[in-house]
Amino acid sequence: MSEDLGTEAENTWCPGCGNFGILNSVKKAVKKLEDRGLGKEKLLISAGIGCHAKIYDYLDLSGLYSIHGREIATIQGMKFANPELEVIGFGGDGDAYGEGLSHLIYAAKRNSDITMIIHNNGNYALTTGQKSPTSEEGFKGPSTPKGSPDEPINPLTIMLSSGGSFVSRGYPGNMSHLTDLIVEAVEHKGFSLVDVLQPCVTFNDTYEKYNEAVYELEEPAENREDARKLALKEEELPIGVLYKKERPVFHEKVYPERNPVKDRIDKEERVKRMKDLIEGK
Repeated sequence: MSEDLGTEAENTWCPGCGNFGILNSVKKAVKKLEDRGLGKEKLLISAGIGCHAKIYDYLDLSGLYSIHGREIATIQGMKFANPELEVIGFGGDGDAYGEGLSHLIYAAKRNSDITMIIHNNGNYALTTGQKSPTSEEGFKGPSTPKGSPDEPINPLTIMLSSGGSFVSRGYPGNMSHLTDLIVEAVEHKGFSLVDVLQPCVTFNDTYEKYNEAVYELEEPAENREDARKLALKEEELPIGVLYKKERPVFHEKVYPERNPVKDRIDKEERVKRMKDLIEGK
């Protein structure tokens, strides 16, 4: 593997895209996780469809490409099959909060031990700027040339109400903070969401807005209701961990000590059991 986790794939993000800050933060986070004992061979990734998903091509890490919104299901399957792995999914706001929202809600509800990093740029940028679930009311794009009549969803409040045990927000304009946030999210045992305020310089340039509004939280809220109040702020945008709580994770509730990959029976025994079942033995 490349020492800096880089690949030979040509980077086709627009110059100045917030995705570069996310990419570099992830690379630094992986290095920190390695220093803490998490080998890259134990870290798997997946991504959906969109500008965000190109990060899969730019990271020299193992994993599986997925489709719109289904990277959430993909990494849940990885973790469920082999609990020794740490898994990270990359999604966009259209990808994860649109097509993949039901997967995301149920992952939070069951507290699947996964980390989702959402590149939230407020539009479908890969398909040239259509409005997404997080686009501001009045957003103009190919699908809403006169301005979107919809109010945006608040993904943080949705994840809080769905039972997310680690709900956070980051900003690629502060890469050191985002790096540490990703490390903490991966190390958290349970469902972790990192919603990243990602400026899209071509279709939704929010750098000026975020640079003025973003501020770092000193510590998580004490309860979900206080975290919800933080998530609902509009003039000021807190980054950091809004809410964190330890609770039982999904795979351990299903099989406390089993590893399906390591503990599976061999082919001959499976065939024998199937024959016995068919023959009614």
